[in-house]
Amino acid sequence: MEILKEYLKSQTDFNPEMLTFVANIDQVAKKSPEVARGIVKELVDQRSNLKLIASENYCSLAVQSAMGNLLTDKYAEGYIGNRFYAGCDNIDEIEALACEEACKLFGSEHAYVQPHSGADANLVAFWAILRKKVQAPILEKLEKTNLLTISKDEWDEVRKAMGNQKLLGMDLFCGGHLTHGYRHNVSGQMFDSYFYYVDKDTGLLDYKNVRQRLHEVKPLIFLVGYSAYTRNLDYALLRQYADEVGAVMMVDMAHFAGLVAGGVLTGKLNPVEYADVVTSTTHKTLRGPRGGLVLCKQEYAEYVDKGCPHVIGGPLPHVMAAKAIAFKEASTAEFKTYAQNVIKNSSTLAEALVKNGIDVQTGGTDNHIVLVSVEALGITGKQAEFALRECGLTLNRNTVPFDSNGPWYTSGLRLGTAGITSLGMCRAQMEEIADIMATVLKSIKPALTKKGTKSKAHYELNEDIKANSIQSVQRILDAFVLYPEIDTRFFGQYFAGLE
Repeated sequence: MEILKEYLKSQTDFNPEMLTFVANIDQVAKKSPEVARGIVKELVDQRSNLKLIASENYCSLAVQSAMGNLLTDKYAEGYIGNRFYAGCDNIDEIEALACEEACKLFGSEHAYVQPHSGADANLVAFWAILRKKVQAPILEKLEKTNLLTISKDEWDEVRKAMGNQKLLGMDLFCGGHLTHGYRHNVSGQMFDSYFYYVDKDTGLLDYKNVRQRLHEVKPLIFLVGYSAYTRNLDYALLRQYADEVGAVMMVDMAHFAGLVAGGVLTGKLNPVEYADVVTSTTHKTLRGPRGGLVLCKQEYAEYVDKGCPHVIGGPLPHVMAAKAIAFKEASTAEFKTYAQNVIKNSSTLAEALVKNGIDVQTGGTDNHIVLVSVEALGITGKQAEFALRECGLTLNRNTVPFDSNGPWYTSGLRLGTAGITSLGMCRAQMEEIADIMATVLKSIKPALTKKGTKSKAHYELNEDIKANSIQSVQRILDAFVLYPEIDTRFFGQYFAGLE
């Protein structure tokens, strides 16, 4: 299947991005037409559906290119200048560049770019804190520096102390994250976990409750951050609370890192200025490759850098290269404008949904997330998610605070504007998207089970509304084409049924 030759014959204008894409697909197709078809189908699919998933975005073609090369063939356990494999000189340079760019971008004292994901980044951070605050003092008391030189009884003492520490984080069902102490996650099994909550009436973080919980629990780690909360946090105040009980303040900014990088969250709204350790993903609002990042004060650097062998194995050099490019992109004036527009769009989307009679949690948003409750409409989040997907809007169901439907069916939806803002959409499109969403949501009817009760999963959807919604969505997307450099029509002859 020589796509590249056919493409070159057909071209009169040189398009380097298209040429690269075609060449890559050509190589894949020679080995597996099925995989090549899936890649092109995904591009077609994303051009046919509005991406409203708050944890997704579109990285640049330069970032994508950095991930698709021979750097993936290198093992590089260890850290810069201290590898367990020979031949890592070039990897050292790339990783050092990525760390340098991350420190400049966020104003951090130290950066670690090896984590494969946000979950990995959190594990690296957890264990770095445990080793500095728990393990190191015990070894000092034993007058030992090497774990391999202590006795079995001494090692048991270290393990027991490390595995009996307290963690205080935001409750998952109030907007926290799985890795913040949830029992079904390893974080909830390695720590004695406790939680703080939002106010039941307003949905806003209850700072009084946070302070009270800190004084009750006195945790080693005070974990701040969220995956489904729509307001900014006062990190100066939270730092004060942490200091009152001697807790290490750790912030997971995976969702809003791009807003920090883009200069939207500054002063007391910038966690990097106040936290001891900050973790993040690199692919959400930061618009980089899928991966993780740890930022920290210098006193934690030597512990964070030992993520390998402590938590992760070989880092991914090709992804670290892509991170370096993403950090450079995020330091530009264009990215700052982008971050500002993300906030404007989410605020507009929330306001428009409220005008359409949709229940928006906390009444609006300060960041890229809009959290909607569909409980008053008599449907579940699962029914809403699936019905909206049928109509061309891709998002995820999500619990709302104190959700009676639990984490599977849920009573809510989580929307995000990072991706559609990357496409260039603005106020007019946000208002139209809100209109489409509200029309679909109000038309969903729960299907009846065999017992005659309302189903939490199945539903009925008006076909005319569905057709009109798909048409409206496609009209919007036709005006804001994803990766316009790539012409998918060319691939139709090779992948039947794509268009």
